[in-house]
Amino acid sequence: MQRPCGTFDETYGQDTAVVRTKPQWGLVIAGLIWLLTVPLYGGDYVLGLINHISILIIAVLGLQITTGYCGLVSFGQAAFMAVGAYTSAILTLNGVPFWLALPLAGLAAGLIGLIGGAPSLRVKGFYLALATLAVHYVIMYLIMHLSITGATAGLHPPPPKIGNFVFSSDKTMFYIIVPLMLLMTYFAKNLARTKLGRAFVAIRDNDLAAKVMGINLYYYKLLAFFIGCFFAGIAGSLLGHWWQVVAPEQFTIVQSLIYVGMIIVGGLGSVAGVFFGVISLRLLDEVVFLAAPALSAAFPTLAMDIAAPLSGVVFGLVIILFLIFEPRGLAHRWEIFKTSYRLYPFSY
Repeated sequence: MQRPCGTFDETYGQDTAVVRTKPQWGLVIAGLIWLLTVPLYGGDYVLGLINHISILIIAVLGLQITTGYCGLVSFGQAAFMAVGAYTSAILTLNGVPFWLALPLAGLAAGLIGLIGGAPSLRVKGFYLALATLAVHYVIMYLIMHLSITGATAGLHPPPPKIGNFVFSSDKTMFYIIVPLMLLMTYFAKNLARTKLGRAFVAIRDNDLAAKVMGINLYYYKLLAFFIGCFFAGIAGSLLGHWWQVVAPEQFTIVQSLIYVGMIIVGGLGSVAGVFFGVISLRLLDEVVFLAAPALSAAFPTLAMDIAAPLSGVVFGLVIILFLIFEPRGLAHRWEIFKTSYRLYPFSY
């Protein structure tokens, strides 16, 4: 990776560091301070938006590991979020503390993910995508017809608490959701730099060549599904306890498609791409929501016909444009920008 002009690595640790220069450390520290102090001056709308974006980032990070790094296409991420949400809700409603139910929800989603990822041992590409699509419908069917999950009525998990302090508002949940998002991001970023991450990339690029090099395809493919679904389970648990309701309508196949769209827009195989994709599409959705009333007023005769499907139309249009003009996502454009200023004034 190119360094800023005049800056040189002297040790292997410097060469492999994520945060590489003093200005970068300054930006990271300033960003963390700003993020963790938002509840002091941000309103409920801003806090709710940041909480939702953070939960989506956790879920999409898991999909990035499975699809972006290992190349295993999955349309079942929303269903695995549902597994985590319902597991956490059932446990907490039966007296298990949230702090124990949270990791157990991730483990439950990961174990179910092993079943969902089993077809990857025999098929890949389009056929694997259809297999995960089938897993989604099987999971949601069971959720909607089992009494333990509340069937179609859903469940109402209690908010997290420490002693007598209850995390029941957007402001208090912020200090659970955002630190967990940062922790999961740190884990995902370092996972991609380990032997495990390199094995995932090798399988994604050419699984036959990876097998010839001694990589156990079955082990690493199932592990990729387990880790990706673990992230989804954590995200589902946080979502359920933040909203204090868990219902099948929260975890539809449309949500899974949106998560795939987020890594397409952000960039496959990049942790930074997750942030670009989630934030850009989530903010775009807010813009469409705020613009819908003005559009309805401007075209009263077509108000319902335009406003209702507008979000889906814009999402589809954005995906098409990115696949045509920037298939490597916003993360690739960001790397080009960083390279241009790092090599200045010697841009060649």
